[in-house]
Amino acid sequence: MEEKATFAAGCFWGVEAAFRKVEGVTATRVGYTGGTATTPTYKEVCSGRTGHAEAVEVTFDPARVSYEELLAVFWSSHNPATRNRQGLNVGTQYRSAVFTHSPAQNAAALATRDQAKELLRWPRKTIATQIEDVGPFYAAEEYHQQYFEKSGRANCTALLRASL
Repeated sequence: MEEKATFAAGCFWGVEAAFRKVEGVTATRVGYTGGTATTPTYKEVCSGRTGHAEAVEVTFDPARVSYEELLAVFWSSHNPATRNRQGLNVGTQYRSAVFTHSPAQNAAALATRDQAKELLRWPRKTIATQIEDVGPFYAAEEYHQQYFEKSGRANCTALLRASL
């Protein structure tokens, strides 16, 4: 039986792309969670007033990939030491967070957070990642779904270079 996992680690396009490469991930969708507004839009989330994070909901087959393996992708694909920021993206919507779907996911997230702190390659030895129960997840607008595949871009860096 498939399970869900939800992660926020900056711009959801790159986070989604990282999880789509994982064997055993059967689906992804980008959206917004962790805030107060119902049915938020991208523009509203980017205003910083809804409290939502750009997040990725990952559907996975636990017989093919473990939740701990997904956490390893999460911890290694962003800087968990920065608060409300990933690279050039700044704001609460870009925060680092694990939104857990069960007590077992919560325990695994806490355990791997402590391990990630020991392996932190960034100057500060503080993890800013929030770990909290998942709330309502609102799918982002269709043009955000699998954005890199639709746009032909490989990653956020390629997007930045194209805009310079």
